[in-house]
Amino acid sequence: MLYVPARHSLESSTTEAKAAKKPNPALAKPLRPFSELAAVVGSSPVPRTEVVGKVWEYIKANNLQSPTNKREILADDKLRPVFGGKNKVSMFEMNKHFAQHLS
Repeated sequence: MLYVPARHSLESSTTEAKAAKKPNPALAKPLRPFSELAAVVGSSPVPRTEVVGKVWEYIKANNLQSPTNKREILADDKLRPVFGGKNKVSMFEMNKHFAQHLS
């Protein structure tokens, strides 16, 4: 005879793991952007998640992704000070630069 485990036991363990994971409150804390970053996202306090979203809106609205490599962001006059004077950064290193412009 072939043993087939009950389906609900696998689902309940997955559901428990999802319920145990809680969002990081540090990411939701509103932070005030410094003047360089405020030129792009505004000067009111915003959570880090919204900073990233607003910068991506700005990048897409101003066509600042490299046409040959969409993972590269081409800095314009507003983003260059945020990116430490670099003309282009990878999308993976953007958050590192944002952290230096939030308090």
